[in-house]
Amino acid sequence: MEETYIDSLDPEKLLQCPYDKNHQIRACRFPYHLIKCRKNHPDVANKLATCPFNARHQVPRAEISHHISSCDDKSCIEQDVVNQTRNLGQETLAESTWQCPPCDEDWDKDLWEQTSTPFVWGTANYCGKNSPASNIVMEHKSNLASGMRVPKSLPYVLPWKNNSLGFSLCYC
Repeated sequence: MEETYIDSLDPEKLLQCPYDKNHQIRACRFPYHLIKCRKNHPDVANKLATCPFNARHQVPRAEISHHISSCDDKSCIEQDVVNQTRNLGQETLAESTWQCPPCDEDWDKDLWEQTSTPFVWGTANYCGKNSPASNIVMEHKSNLASGMRVPKSLPYVLPWKNNSLGFSLCYC
């Protein structure tokens, strides 16, 4: 059994396509081929069903119940389910001792204590009126080259979104 399982995992093993019997595909490329060939042969695809334990198993619809009861991959899935239920039972025995840390924040209080000066983009007023640092004169620094200025408003239509240039960019 184990030798058969290892043999089925060989990436160079040739597998026969269920949609076209003339196709022999390496196991490592088989899932990609199945998707492509399913699209190319919709009439055959309608007659086949996919195994719930291994999507590589494409079986005639009339035989799917027999395949499900005898599928080799079923035992792997069942073993995973058994292991998960065992681990779940062990995890419930160990109780967590974690406690939420105390919270000293009061967002409502902080909201009322804030200064009433609104935020204005481009201004350098970082201090409140009653702050000792409010007496310091903040100098506005610009990283723009000399002779350039910040626009007073944004354009209604941004140049790179304007189709009047006669072409459009496609990032396909």
